[in-house]
Amino acid sequence: MDPHLLRTYVTVARLASFSEAARELGYTQSAVSQHIAALEQDLGAALLTRRPVTPTPAGARLLEHAAPLLLRLDAARAEVVRMAVAGPEQTLTLAATPTALTRHAVRALPATGVTLTVLPREEVPAAVATGAADLGLVDGLAAPSDPLRLPDVAPLTARGVAEEPVSVLLPEQHPLSRRAGLRLGDLVDARWLDAPGTGLPLPQLRAANGTSGFRPALRYDGTDLRTLAALAAAGHGLALLPRSAAEEAPGTVAVPLTAPRVVHRTELVYAGALRGPAAVLAAQLDVTRS
Repeated sequence: MDPHLLRTYVTVARLASFSEAARELGYTQSAVSQHIAALEQDLGAALLTRRPVTPTPAGARLLEHAAPLLLRLDAARAEVVRMAVAGPEQTLTLAATPTALTRHAVRALPATGVTLTVLPREEVPAAVATGAADLGLVDGLAAPSDPLRLPDVAPLTARGVAEEPVSVLLPEQHPLSRRAGLRLGDLVDARWLDAPGTGLPLPQLRAANGTSGFRPALRYDGTDLRTLAALAAAGHGLALLPRSAAEEAPGTVAVPLTAPRVVHRTELVYAGALRGPAAVLAAQLDVTRS
């Protein structure tokens, strides 16, 4: 299967338009049509209906495979390019989730030469794999000392750099705000903020509690912790955050989570061997952790 044809197909399916795909890819519309026809002939199956442009059942199944396949190809190219580049790196690009940027992590950053990109949690490993970032900081809910379950986007190395307790973020006037601690199981039916790019995702809460529930009252797709805190303070829903982030949120109260026994874990993610500023930052993270 030609990856160029596959990329064209993914673009057409995403935009639901041959002409829009041609503009985005820099091809003629005729070339895009030829790419799709060649891919359909290679696979022996129709992949798209034309009016409207939508994936067939076979095309929808191919889309499920396409994203990880293309990401693996991009990751392989990025790693080979990194190995071929001569000379020491003088700059560092770091991709991180908002809640991975704890005081511990921020203190470890070099004084100069760093480009910091804040991304949703699921995008950080892909950024490292494709070379968009030299290092990544990802975080999530885990049992103490247990590794995070990261998406298998490429041969990446992940190592823990920080763990801290988690707290439930409540409005100051919430009936539970004066509790000394809260059990996750007692909050299954509460109203929650669905903020996968900022707070700890609701699926992780369900997995930690071994149950369903935790229904979202409002979804926030941004990466700004202050906005998440403002939503919680206004009573739009609860959020689970690392203790250090929860305690800094104005208009809210951070109540420690006492059960189950879980922590907020941060991991450093990288491809290949660490060198230059990346190695320096990794070593500094280890120092500040101890």
